Amino acid sequence: MVISSLVLAAGAYFGAKLYQRWRPPQKVSQPVNSHEATAKSSPPGKTQEFAAATQEINHYLAVSGAGMGLATAGALFFPPLRVFGLSCTLYSCLPILQDTYKSLIQERRLRASVLDSIAVMGALAAQYYTVLAFSSCLYFTGRKLLLKTEDHSRKSLVSIFEQQPRSVWLWRDGVEVQVPFEEVQSGNILVVNAGEMIPADGLIVEGIASIDQHRLTGESQPAEKGTGEAVLAATIVLSGRILVQVEKAGAESVAAQIGEILNRTADYKSTIEARSQQLADRSVLPTLGISSLALLTQGLVGGVAAVSANFSEVLRVASPLGMLSFLSLATQNGILIKDGRSLELLKQVDTVIFDKTGTLTLDQPQLGQIYCCNGLTGEALLTYAAAAEHRQTHPIAKAIQQAAQERGLRLPAIDQASYEVGYGLRVQLEQQWVRVGSARFMELEQITISDEMKNIQQTAHDMGNSLIYVAVDDRLEGAIELQPTLRPEAKTVIQQLKERGMSLYIISGDHEQPTRNLAAQIGIDHYFAEVLPEDKAKLVEQLQREGRFICFVGDGINDSIALKKAQVSISIRGASTVATDTAQVVLMDGSLSQLNYLFQLAQDMNKNLKTTLGLTFGSGVICVGGVFFLHFGILSSIVLFNLSLAAGVANAMRPLLQRQPQDSSRKDSHKDSHDDTRHDGPGAG
Repeated sequence: MVISSLVLAAGAYFGAKLYQRWRPPQKVSQPVNSHEATAKSSPPGKTQEFAAATQEINHYLAVSGAGMGLATAGALFFPPLRVFGLSCTLYSCLPILQDTYKSLIQERRLRASVLDSIAVMGALAAQYYTVLAFSSCLYFTGRKLLLKTEDHSRKSLVSIFEQQPRSVWLWRDGVEVQVPFEEVQSGNILVVNAGEMIPADGLIVEGIASIDQHRLTGESQPAEKGTGEAVLAATIVLSGRILVQVEKAGAESVAAQIGEILNRTADYKSTIEARSQQLADRSVLPTLGISSLALLTQGLVGGVAAVSANFSEVLRVASPLGMLSFLSLATQNGILIKDGRSLELLKQVDTVIFDKTGTLTLDQPQLGQIYCCNGLTGEALLTYAAAAEHRQTHPIAKAIQQAAQERGLRLPAIDQASYEVGYGLRVQLEQQWVRVGSARFMELEQITISDEMKNIQQTAHDMGNSLIYVAVDDRLEGAIELQPTLRPEAKTVIQQLKERGMSLYIISGDHEQPTRNLAAQIGIDHYFAEVLPEDKAKLVEQLQREGRFICFVGDGINDSIALKKAQVSISIRGASTVATDTAQVVLMDGSLSQLNYLFQLAQDMNKNLKTTLGLTFGSGVICVGGVFFLHFGILSSIVLFNLSLAAGVANAMRPLLQRQPQDSSRKDSHKDSHDDTRHDGPGAG
C-alpha cells in the first residue's frame, strides 16, 4: 500500500510537471488575411478553431499513447517506467479532473465527469495503470477519428465548391475580362450570351434577349427583354446577347457560403453531443445510487466498478462520429447535405411535394407537332429551323437540333456575315432570309401570323407547350411545337417513394391541363396547378396543419419560400448552382435518381444511432449486473468500457467501411483567370 501511494504521488508530481511544460495550446483567434482565406475557400474562424481542436487532440493522443507504451514496458520489463507512464496517464486525465472541479465547485451540479473522475481515481488506487493508460489512449483515438471524419466532410464540401464555374465575364474598356464571381460588384457590366445563366440581378444596358425565367415564375414560356428592362440572377438567356449592369451581386463569397454550411453541420454535431451529454448528466444520480448500494454490499472495489458502468463517454464520441460518417457517405454519392438536421428529419417525412417545371421535367424540351402552312413540308420547316439554330446552345435550340439529327436531316451552311441574333434569329440560307423565333419576334419583323396559327398557339400554351415560328422571305411558313420532357428517372423514383408509403403531390405554376396530364403519367394522385411562387408556401403550410411532415423537392430558386417552410427541402439543380440554392439538401447530379437512396440513408443513420445507444446502455447494464451477481471488479469494468467504446466507434464507422467510396479522381479544372480576355465587341454574335 505504501509503494502504491509513493507511485501515485510520483506519477501525480510528474504529471503536473508535464502539464506545465506541455500544456496544449489555447484557442486564440488570430486575424487572417481575408483574401487568403477566400482563396482557400475556407472560413477563417472555423478553420482556426478546427486546427486548434485537432492540435489539442493530437497532443493528448500522443501523451496517452506514450503513457500506454511506458506503462506496458514497466509492467513487463522495467518497473520504474511505470512512474513515467502513470505521469502521462494522469496528464491525459487532467481535463476530466478539471471539468469535475468546475461542475462541483463553480456550477454546483453533478455532471458525468464526476463519475469519470471517481472511476479514474479508483483505477489508480487499484494500480491498474496499464489498463487505464489503454483506456485513455482508446478514448483519444475515438476523438481523433471524429475529427478526421469531420475534416473529410469539410474537404469534400470545399471540393464541391471548387468544381463550380465561379467566373463571369465583365465588360471593361472595350474588352471582356473573366473574373471570379465573388469579385463582382454593384455597377459592374456583365456580358451574357445565349445559353449562359445571368449571374446577378441587374438592368439590361445593351442588347435584347429571350430569357428563360421558369426557375423564378414556374411558367414554361420564355420572356423577351431589351434595354432598360430588369433581369434576375439564375435565369438563362435562350437567344440574344445582353450587357447587364449589376444591381445586386448574386451571392456572398465562396468562403462565406462554405462557412455557413460548415456552421450548420457543426451546430448539428454539437446538438448530438449535447444530447449525449445531457443523457450522461441525467444518469449521474442513478449511477451514484447504484454504486452506493454496491459499496455497501460488494465493498470498495464493487462500488468503484459500479461507478465505471456509466459508459456515457461512448455516446459522446460514437454518436457524432456516426452522423458525420453518413454525411460523408452522402457526399461521396453525390448528395450535398447543407444542414445535418435534415438527414435526421427525413425519417419522419410522410409527404413529398414536387415542383413540376425543372424538377419532374427536364430543362430541355422535346419536339411535339410541326404545323405547316403555304405548302412547305414538316421536314423542310424543321431543316430551316435547325440550320438557323445550329450555333445556339440553349435548350430550345438543342431540342430542335436533336429532332433534326434523329430524322437524319442534312443542314445547309449559313454565311456567318448574314447571321443576326435578337428576340429570334435571322439568317441567310440559299439566297433566302429565314427567321426563327417567337410571335413577338415575328411581329417586330412584320411577319403576319394568321388567326388559325394564333389559335394553335393558344392551345399549345394551355397544354404547357411553346411554339417556335419559322418564316421564309417575309412569309410565315409554319411553327414547331416544343413540349416539356419528363425526367427519365421520374416514374421509377415515384414508384419507390410510393413503396415507402409516402403521399405525393405536384405543385406547379403551369396550367391545369399539363399539370394533370403529368400527374397521371407518372402516377401522382394529388396536384395543385396555376400556383404563384408566393402561394406555394401557403399550400405547404396547409398540408402541415393537416398533420403532414413535408419534404419539398424543387429547383431551389422560385421555390425558395416553400423550401424554407417545409421540414425538409431538396433541390436537384446540381453542383453548378450550390451557392444560390436555399435547399437543405442538393442532389449534385441534377437528377432525382438519388432521392430514394437519400431516404434510405436517413433510415440507416437512425438505426446506426439507435445501435450505438443500445451498445452503450447494454454494456452498462451488463457491467452493473456483473458487479452484483458475478463479482466484477474494477478491471472487468474498465475492460468492458474499452470493448464498448471500440464497438461504438466501429459501429459509427461501419457505413464508410461497408461502401466503396465514389471515384474521387475528379479534379477541379477551373482556374481563376484574371487576365483572360475575349476581344469580340458588344455586338458580336
